[in-house]
Amino acid sequence: MKRDTLLDFLRDRLHSHKPFIVHDDGYRVDTYTYDQIRLAAISFAHQLESVGIEPKQRVLIFAENRPEWIVALWGCLLNSVVVVPLDYRTSTELLARIVSIVDARAVILGSDVPTPSLPNTVKLWPMAGLMEPAQPLNGRVQSANNEALPKITEQLKSDDLAEIIFTSGATAEPKGVLLTHRNILANIIPVEQQIIKYRNYARIFSPLRFLNLLPLSHMFGQAMTTFIPPMLSGITLLMSSLNPSDIIQTIHRQRVSVIVCVPKILEILRQYLIKIEPTLAEEPTTKPNIAVRWWRYRNIHRLFGFKFWAFVVGAAPLDPKLEAFWSRLGFLVIQGYGMTEAAPIITLNHPFHARQGTVGTPIEGVDVKIAPDGEILIKGNNVTTGYYNAPEQTSMAFDDNGWFCTGDIGDLDNSGRLTVKGRKKELIVTPEGLNIFPADVERVLSHVQGIRDAAVVGALHQQQEQVHAIVVLEQGIDPETVIREANSKLEEHQKIHGFSLWPETTLPRTEGTQKLRRRDLQSWVNTGTPPKLNSQTTAGTAEVVLQRFTKRTITSKTTLEELGLSSIERIELMIALEQEFNCSIDELSFASTSSVGDLQQLVNQKDSIPATLKTSVNQKATKAINFPNWNQNRLARSIRRISLAGFLLPMTKAFAWMTVEGLDNLESVSGPVVYASNHQSHMDTPVILAALPSRMRYQVATAASKEFFSGHFHPEAHSKYQQLTSSLNYYLAGLLFNSFPLPQRETGTRDAIRYMGELLDTGISVLIFPEGQRTKNGSIDVFQSGIGMIAARLRVPIVPIRIEGLDQILHQSWRMAQPGYARVTFGSPLRLSGTNYPLLSKQIREAILAL
Repeated sequence: MKRDTLLDFLRDRLHSHKPFIVHDDGYRVDTYTYDQIRLAAISFAHQLESVGIEPKQRVLIFAENRPEWIVALWGCLLNSVVVVPLDYRTSTELLARIVSIVDARAVILGSDVPTPSLPNTVKLWPMAGLMEPAQPLNGRVQSANNEALPKITEQLKSDDLAEIIFTSGATAEPKGVLLTHRNILANIIPVEQQIIKYRNYARIFSPLRFLNLLPLSHMFGQAMTTFIPPMLSGITLLMSSLNPSDIIQTIHRQRVSVIVCVPKILEILRQYLIKIEPTLAEEPTTKPNIAVRWWRYRNIHRLFGFKFWAFVVGAAPLDPKLEAFWSRLGFLVIQGYGMTEAAPIITLNHPFHARQGTVGTPIEGVDVKIAPDGEILIKGNNVTTGYYNAPEQTSMAFDDNGWFCTGDIGDLDNSGRLTVKGRKKELIVTPEGLNIFPADVERVLSHVQGIRDAAVVGALHQQQEQVHAIVVLEQGIDPETVIREANSKLEEHQKIHGFSLWPETTLPRTEGTQKLRRRDLQSWVNTGTPPKLNSQTTAGTAEVVLQRFTKRTITSKTTLEELGLSSIERIELMIALEQEFNCSIDELSFASTSSVGDLQQLVNQKDSIPATLKTSVNQKATKAINFPNWNQNRLARSIRRISLAGFLLPMTKAFAWMTVEGLDNLESVSGPVVYASNHQSHMDTPVILAALPSRMRYQVATAASKEFFSGHFHPEAHSKYQQLTSSLNYYLAGLLFNSFPLPQRETGTRDAIRYMGELLDTGISVLIFPEGQRTKNGSIDVFQSGIGMIAARLRVPIVPIRIEGLDQILHQSWRMAQPGYARVTFGSPLRLSGTNYPLLSKQIREAILAL
């Protein structure tokens, strides 16, 4: 296979109508094929050309993980434009510095990033529109799409620059690693040659699904999304949440085979499972074979889904005890070692011949040796030629013989397997001349009960380095006690001489890779200067997060009732807290909090297990609201279609003598939408269904107030008769009108919106009445802000509907209907975006009033 440039890989591997990228943003799941990604990339390459961005110029990608990120990468490479990826949590100040350093011509912005202030010469390019050429394609690509490549692709050479990746910048001038097509191909080709040997075996388990939790701005995350899955015709899943409950549910629901992540994710998942099943914390005295382990922990495998079998871990050192934990459960943990300067892979463990504690053997074409002082040195075509406009740093990175100095200390065993001990610059040397690696001490601290997070640095004492611990403790834990316990488990020369209590809830870590920012911590210990915190640690408390939602002064004693947050604002606050603290918050627990202090305690609790997983793993997990799936099966759909056509809609038309207008506005609707209508009567739903064209009529689900079925959902508060009638109404509504419960005053709004997303993903439209109650006098009341959130989050057109006259056919105070005239008017579909949900709701209401 010809592989002179990365575009040869694009031509060979991105030609298929099979799914390639699946994106779960927490509400909708979008799937794009290999062909769609390729064609969107070609379209973007032509757009770059059309706005005057020339080959060799630089374009920054500043965005969260999403399919358009891959489109932007390939689009730039197709046009020989140099890609400069930045983690989406990077500060806008650092982004501006890098834009200046590389003289960037454009910045491609994601949806979840702040808009930076940049010179007018720098084009700000929204990433959200890059997939628009692929939107009409559902599955197979239509031949009408333009596949003509830019002319520059014919002139590309292997030594042309592909990417500049900045590896630092928190405390010093950022350093840009130069990576050519040759560097990246030197990683791809050896892995591809090995995969070819096993491709026939992999077909048995195809399609392999990779869940990538690493940022695409990181080379390892980029390789495990852009290059490795296509070698296996695999599928890559991208998700926005890093909460353990969301990760587990996604693995199970999407039938994920492999997770790509940093070691911190493994630790978060381990702690989460132990909270669900405390016996997992007990270490067995024997290690049976894989079949016995799998059977012993079959309930854990059932929780993840039986197709899941491996973690691919990189970007940071992995604790051997953590690796042993997952191996004991019957999962495979595949480690590698690499760095950005190696594009990124240096060594890799063979999936079926891995040895615990090592990071594998060098991939083909890479030479590794250990320097006299223990530093790992490397050579190969994958190694960078240096740093952008930094000749001094480039010279310092290589020794006199051209070996790249990694800065890591390690060993090679007789089989050529590499073990990495730690960073050379982080090594603590005792007065006796003994070497201490901080990670070794941190591993002991992490297993001491009461310590939430810990870091170890060398603190100066009388001009000599001593082991100093920085810890985050659980509430009420005595620091002297936990340090004494840790020292009892450490070797004599490793013992902790001093400690500091970190004032925040989490230690500062690098974005994406979650490595400790040890240099900042050491400076804090030695000088008292607080480090500049990154975006994951700036909050510190729930007060700062909550301040984004109100202009009032917030203290820990402030009550949520005082703030007057709407139900939608509470959902947004809960999501923001989860993202800020990497925790899972049960909506029921969240609803029970009364003050900001209660919120802080909630996010500090690692056992905040949601209702979806709070049962034992021996039981089937259930949701707080059991949204109906039974009414989507073939039998229920058949009964519904026969009932609607046979008697329900004819009976509706007998009472409601309808005039239907605006049907021409529905001619452009080709996929699922959200119908938003004013609310007049219990007859609103059948009247709207009767007015819809037949091609759309039977693909509608109706949102019904959960509180209306209170006897079904809260039987303890109702009589047996009320329970019976409420449940009968609920099941009949679900069967005949495809109804589902939508909470108005109770918890469960977030799950309801996610359920709507699932319906839309299957092609079913949603009918909703944003007023939340039927009219008394025919007027249209203020819309609840939930419809604004639905419009923005679910990303489908909103079709406004105005109904008139039904309050005179079946008023809310009547028991029986009487015949009369009614009018149904459909408006033009609206596409809305933004986070001002009350304003979006107002726009929808105004569109209905205008009808």
